[in-house]
Amino acid sequence: MNSKYRTSLTLTALAIALVGCSGSEKLDPPQNILFVGNSYTFARIAPALQYNAANVKDMTAAYNTVDPTGGNSFPIGTGLPPSPCATPDTGCFEPHPWGGVPGIFKALADQSGLNYTVSLSTRNAATLRGQFLNTANANWDLRANMAREKWDVVVLQGQSDEPLSPAKAKNGNPVSFKTYANLIEQYIHTGTGVTTTEADIFGGIANCTAAVTAAVPGPGLSTANCNTSRVIPANTNANPSAKVYLMQTWARPDMVEAHKCTIADKNSLNGAPIVDPTCSAGTNGSATTGLNNLYYTSRATTAENLKDMATDMSTVFYGLAETNKKFAGVLPVGNAFQRAVDVKAVKSSNFYKADGTYDESGSQMNLWWFDRTHASVYGSYLSALVSFGTISGRNPTAFGANEKAAKDLGISQNDAVLLQSIAAETLVASGVTLR
Repeated sequence: MNSKYRTSLTLTALAIALVGCSGSEKLDPPQNILFVGNSYTFARIAPALQYNAANVKDMTAAYNTVDPTGGNSFPIGTGLPPSPCATPDTGCFEPHPWGGVPGIFKALADQSGLNYTVSLSTRNAATLRGQFLNTANANWDLRANMAREKWDVVVLQGQSDEPLSPAKAKNGNPVSFKTYANLIEQYIHTGTGVTTTEADIFGGIANCTAAVTAAVPGPGLSTANCNTSRVIPANTNANPSAKVYLMQTWARPDMVEAHKCTIADKNSLNGAPIVDPTCSAGTNGSATTGLNNLYYTSRATTAENLKDMATDMSTVFYGLAETNKKFAGVLPVGNAFQRAVDVKAVKSSNFYKADGTYDESGSQMNLWWFDRTHASVYGSYLSALVSFGTISGRNPTAFGANEKAAKDLGISQNDAVLLQSIAAETLVASGVTLR
């Protein structure tokens, strides 16, 4: 990183800090906080996956013990080197309990003297529809977690590319994303119980089965799904004063840069991607080329294509928060990732080698893990900083070079300070008042 940008960050941090010192500090009240999401929230791989797990409540650990298939995880062994996989061909990554971004967030809160109780309700690839309707597995009652306690703050993180249009994402379905974000907001705030169908939810069977690309877009569900009776028990712990936030997901290099189709290596300790020899059209890429499908390619560089994707994400998230004023706001994590790319503070190109496999060369921080969709330890740290700054109103730069979580996670002092500054600048640019 060039010295001019580092100086700029230092001055910005100082200016923010001075604003925060202009008046007497008010004590923050105790907060009961729930993170609802998937692997972007629980952080997918060590060391962030298990970080600070003892001090947060993993509300899906018990479900995973009863039925590991419900979470798509492979909890054999520790998943931490040098522990080998206990059973060949089974895999041993993603063991519970999970800490992830909530664990880092909790560490930041504790260092700030904040009385935050932090829980997470997460499963791999979970959509907000899946969270609300328990569509993934009968043994994983994710909706019950939302009603298990009275929450002061709830963070909603949906499937990574679902908010985008289907023309720009494999799982693009903004109709479903917005509908279930709104329904979960209502459930947290008012908790009304109901027996319904998705046909009722979307205003009729025609709307429910309509494609996202139709003149009147729908979620594109099957008739069977639309007509299935759904029992939503009342949320007896509903809290009209709860702050419900939308966590803006980040742009993905795997949707931008050409590379081979890959799958997780379940015989490894972390499920690092390997080339998928069964790549097929319409599922994991092109059977003709063996390459993964891409969606953002109109610009000349990876950084510019990532920015296009980040902009589209920001538009959806802030648009939803503007339309439904009952949301407390957006955690601009995706914007923070893009700011780091824009100022050349992190790796912004050459994510893949010529043979299509991931490339870890270079000296810059990389916010993305090997699969170029999940966050690296740096990305998870940045996500936690942005989440903490938004929810607490505290300036992330106040932690400084000796911040404990960064040290525990193996992040250098210089990188920690840089990520703190990027988080603070993103929050200020997004209209968050820091103190």
